[in-house]
Amino acid sequence: MTSRERMLTAMRNQQPDRIPVAPDLSNMIPCRLTGKPFWDIYLYQDPPLWRAYMDAVKYFDMDGWVYNLDGFTVSDPEAPPAPADLDVKHETIIVERTTKRLVTRAYSERKGHAKEWASAVTVYPVADPPTTLLAHKIGLEQAPDKWWPIEGVKPQKQGFDLLREALALFDGRGVIGAFVGPPQLGNPDLGWGYSIYDYHDRHDEVVEWSRRVALEAEAYLKRVLAGPVRPDFILTGGSGLLVFNTPAIARELTLPCLKTITRIAKEAGIPSQIHCCGPERELVKLAATETDLSSINPLEIPPMGDCDLAEIKRSFGHRLSLMGNLHTTHVMLRGSVRAVRRESLKAIRVAGEDGGFILSTGDQCGRDTPDANLREMVNVAREFGAYPLDFARIDREIGALS
Repeated sequence: MTSRERMLTAMRNQQPDRIPVAPDLSNMIPCRLTGKPFWDIYLYQDPPLWRAYMDAVKYFDMDGWVYNLDGFTVSDPEAPPAPADLDVKHETIIVERTTKRLVTRAYSERKGHAKEWASAVTVYPVADPPTTLLAHKIGLEQAPDKWWPIEGVKPQKQGFDLLREALALFDGRGVIGAFVGPPQLGNPDLGWGYSIYDYHDRHDEVVEWSRRVALEAEAYLKRVLAGPVRPDFILTGGSGLLVFNTPAIARELTLPCLKTITRIAKEAGIPSQIHCCGPERELVKLAATETDLSSINPLEIPPMGDCDLAEIKRSFGHRLSLMGNLHTTHVMLRGSVRAVRRESLKAIRVAGEDGGFILSTGDQCGRDTPDANLREMVNVAREFGAYPLDFARIDREIGALS
């Protein structure tokens, strides 16, 4: 099987030729491997993150998992165009530039009036992914007295042209998804959505908002699936969904949309997958018993999460494909190659039987995760992950490493 075939088979909760191995390298490690300041990738698209990730997949010779392509979006052709005001200029510029970071901020300026600065800025550290913050929280509440234009951003294709290009370049080395997000509470400081305080203070308003978002998500998914080329899978859920939402709130605001997204994906013959870092056990149960979801990750262990991989496999493995869940700090970042080998074998032992399992990490690996540790995950999957699994051999190796 190709990596793409292997991943898709496992995501459909079936048995491939061997267990796929796709540690989550979604951001930091691909950027580190370029040798460039991280803002070259995130701000200047040189290279774009998805290309850097594909290079990392080749470097580690692993099975690839692109959860979404930055730049891939499908606009509504029937939506009326936003009204243009030719008297107002909109621009995003660099307001701070040092060897350690770049900071960008947007403004609008009507002819004859002063600039109106956005309340948020985006900080691009030299060796970490960017983050959007309220300007007054990092000492940038005052209007800047100097700035620089953003120049030299590398152009890239958009929409289905981008997806077609990425699928061709990946060439069977893994799967490429498209993200369709359901409504959920979050951090409205960043300019979108509602918080848990809003849920209790303005409940009816939040519920109505969730219904609108659900309809928009359904329409967007249908546009994605109606295109000239399709992604390999649909990613849904959201980072920290059960951090910002209680299970009861998720049932009220998020579940109806998850049911719709997963049903449409199933009818279209395309796998769907939830990503939810942090606590996830209740979401696994909800998805397995009340939706048409195909796969779920990253199934983090305590204290970051609340998932026991063996228990999840016993309870829900007949219904869901599982992707996880080596500890990103204790095992992958700080652990030895021996520890990575042992924990990879344990994950295969408890979750690999009968297929439907992708050996991965419990969320994204840290920037400084040793290359040797990542390579050992790949080695273990190749050495011990071929079906039918030899459990006696796996147990002997675990015993020798314990």
